[in-house]
Amino acid sequence: MAAPTISPAGRPAAHSHPFAVVDVETSGLAADRDRILSIAVVQVGADGAVGERWTTLLDPGCDPGPVHIHGLTRELLAGSPTFADVVDELASRLAGRVMVAHNASFDWRFLTAEAVRAGRELPTERRMCSCVLARRLDLPVPDFRLATIADFWAVPFERQHDALADAMVVAEVLPRMLALAGEQDLELPITAGDRTPTPQPARAPRARCAFVNPGQLAEAGLIQGMRIAFTGETDTPRDRLEQLAIDAGLAVATSVSRRTSVLVTNHVGSGSGKAKAAVAHGVPVIDEATFLRLAADVAAGSPRDVPAPALVRAPALVPTPAPVAASAPTGEPAPVTQPASAAPVAPTAASTSSAASAAPTVGRVPAARGGGGPAARRPFAVRRVLVLGGPHAEAAALRERVISAGGLAAVNLTASVTDVVCLPGGEADRRMARIQTLGLPVTTADTFLRLLDDLLATGRQAPAQPGTGAPKSLVRGAVVDLPVATAGARWTVAATWAWDSTVEIDLVAFLVGVNELVGDDDDFVFFNQPHTDDGAASLSVDGPSEQAITLDLMTLPSSVHRVVIAAALGDGRTFGDIGPVNVAARTPDGQPWLHATLDAATTERTMVLAEVYRRNGMWRFRAVGQGHDHGLVDLARGYGVDATD
Repeated sequence: MAAPTISPAGRPAAHSHPFAVVDVETSGLAADRDRILSIAVVQVGADGAVGERWTTLLDPGCDPGPVHIHGLTRELLAGSPTFADVVDELASRLAGRVMVAHNASFDWRFLTAEAVRAGRELPTERRMCSCVLARRLDLPVPDFRLATIADFWAVPFERQHDALADAMVVAEVLPRMLALAGEQDLELPITAGDRTPTPQPARAPRARCAFVNPGQLAEAGLIQGMRIAFTGETDTPRDRLEQLAIDAGLAVATSVSRRTSVLVTNHVGSGSGKAKAAVAHGVPVIDEATFLRLAADVAAGSPRDVPAPALVRAPALVPTPAPVAASAPTGEPAPVTQPASAAPVAPTAASTSSAASAAPTVGRVPAARGGGGPAARRPFAVRRVLVLGGPHAEAAALRERVISAGGLAAVNLTASVTDVVCLPGGEADRRMARIQTLGLPVTTADTFLRLLDDLLATGRQAPAQPGTGAPKSLVRGAVVDLPVATAGARWTVAATWAWDSTVEIDLVAFLVGVNELVGDDDDFVFFNQPHTDDGAASLSVDGPSEQAITLDLMTLPSSVHRVVIAAALGDGRTFGDIGPVNVAARTPDGQPWLHATLDAATTERTMVLAEVYRRNGMWRFRAVGQGHDHGLVDLARGYGVDATD
């Protein structure tokens, strides 16, 4: 595949930035409590040339965590500089460049959290995820792990989980992806700093309270599960008071809401935010001495969780139609049968800086190992159809018809699009010139539907080929079982929309019980609270038009019956303004397992996209697509969150 030389004058402005490829190795997965053990930065010019590289080990001041993964032992890290020692050097290497990393949200969170601890800011306001870019390019690979992307372009990758080795691999494949993006006239998924949740200050991990909140403090005294908030100065150190509460089976809250059981303060009239909120919500207020007296005799509460049943083996990972259950209770539809669609060496402790001996050849994208054939030769069951123009209702109905027949409805023009259907007005779409250059077949709706009906009537629709890795395609309301027992428990539900959209969208998740309400406000994951304390659910902003909720289904408490994933718009915008939203569920290894294209909404400002829920010892995924005219605050209140405007 020929690709243009990467030069600032020969491609869109978004491609003309110099880059800083970053990789970090860490002691764990939570940026607010784990630490960076090593950092590497490789500079890449706007022309694709690999420049200076720099790496250093760090003394994290804590246990290095999974040594079997990164190979960084206490002994190896001993004597290394701290993050505060190298932050100025790091900032100078990032300045004026777009930060790039594979799964950039992870690296960015750790760098920002470390900078907060050091009292500094890093110039990472613009960043790009190479994994998201690879997905936008629609590379024909089974997954988008860095090793797979490296193998696609035959880039050697011998030392995984080594910061410099990982960064060098990204730096080597980046010019190739930039060239391909230029050939496809693709806008780079560069994320601005103000659209990513800011990491919270470092704090110790806090386990979810094991008891149900019984409500506000009354004459009976403290009961296990009550939510306790503290504010103002105390005679006993705050951390000791909080630990005393936790040890007694109480939940410690960081804010005051109507779910707070009691506020503990020695200065009732302090005017603090928590004190004002307690007055507003009618929350009882006691002093420190009263709390200590009551905490000595806490009554037994009702356990929040019961032992979760063993996971039932779900269908194999090769996408197959979910079985139709004989019956299902009200509100729990049986799975809908769908047409199946085609699975270390430690770095040196000394910081190093050197220039690359030669820039990579970028005039042509190297052939991929095991690359798939042209999209036009794929069976219809994995054909991807892009619909342009037309009234919203007509375009939505046509996309649903494509999905019902086993195809995939495209939201954006990517390399895997096989067919374009042009409704009235679609001929003026700015993508039409690119479509004509690619030679994609463009038909009217009537012609396309006749061809589709002919294929189905004559039986010429080829079945999906097992093992091709093509995901399931779901219509609204469809339900499938997730193969957690065979594929693993850490699943990601991602939402993408039109790349040229200027509408700000927030992806959120509600962890609700059988009563369809959150257990407490911590069960709401959103922009300013991007993860639960136990890490069972987390939000990542992976690009300007892609966000994802990652769920650890084995960590979710048994009291969480359902995870509701929704999207909300701001500034009075509606889903009719942005068009269809694609929802994808990815396996723990990053393989896309199912897709649903949802675009029934017009005037709605919020939309429930999907649900992941328990039933009969299994986890299930439901494509919802239910819109609401109200905003995020009202949606959150409906699930029991104490949300304010």
